[in-house]
Amino acid sequence: MATSTADPIDDRPAPRPPAPTGARRRRGGHAVLAGFILLAVFMIAPFAIVVMNAVKSKSDYAAHGPLALPHGIDFGNVKTFWNLVDFGHVLMNSVLISGCVALCAVLLSVLNAFALGIGRVRGRTWILLAFLIANLLPQEGLVYPLYWLAKQTNMYDSKLTVIIVFTVIQSAFGTYLLSSVLSAFPREILEAARMDGAGKWRLLWQVVVPVSRPTLVVLMTFFFIWTWNEFLLPLILLVSNENQTVPVALGVAQGEHIVDVTMQAASGLLGIVPAVVFFLIFQRTLTRGVTVGAVK
Repeated sequence: MATSTADPIDDRPAPRPPAPTGARRRRGGHAVLAGFILLAVFMIAPFAIVVMNAVKSKSDYAAHGPLALPHGIDFGNVKTFWNLVDFGHVLMNSVLISGCVALCAVLLSVLNAFALGIGRVRGRTWILLAFLIANLLPQEGLVYPLYWLAKQTNMYDSKLTVIIVFTVIQSAFGTYLLSSVLSAFPREILEAARMDGAGKWRLLWQVVVPVSRPTLVVLMTFFFIWTWNEFLLPLILLVSNENQTVPVALGVAQGEHIVDVTMQAASGLLGIVPAVVFFLIFQRTLTRGVTVGAVK
């Protein structure tokens, strides 16, 4: 009887690829570190160029160009722009408008999201879809209706008008985001609070808001920064020097036929420093809020 000469089926598992050695891991880590350093240089370079040109004299800029290091520190452009637009007053306008919008938009978002996310009102999906569509509308399409409404209600060139407009705009996004967060709120906590006799108002302020505080602080920080950087609607609705905000005041440094580069650099430096300081102050809060959201 002939015996089969075919090889038996090899059912052994395929050999694993060799594990990366220590030298290979170090090379990979160095490549990632080099990539991050390169990215940081690209991000910091524009800010560094603005700072260099803001502290240059006009003759220094004309002699050596925008990329040369300054031959001496000159704050004349910063002082001139500060006095030209009364920057202290403009700064307070931006702080007042952005702060009020951040607080009011978060408050309105919490109330809406509590009804939609935990209260589960009828038609919740369609309401959230309406908020989502409202977020997609470009601000250019809102300019004329808002201008007409402000004129009709005698609220044109008023900071209150801008606060109301941006509170509504920002709370649309906040309602959409917080509704998704609160819809996943632990039902056990809510039931325990109800068994202790908590009503809706107490449930909101003593249970839901304290637990959601990291998310609310992150949302408030973003609302402040987004409102601070707004340009189009404040330019249309706030026409007097008394009510101007920082982004609108930055345009004063640019003339129709003459461009003063050092003055523009000084205005850009003054415009960006408050936002950077605000971000550095709340950086830890932002990180903690995002981390808590990721863990949930």
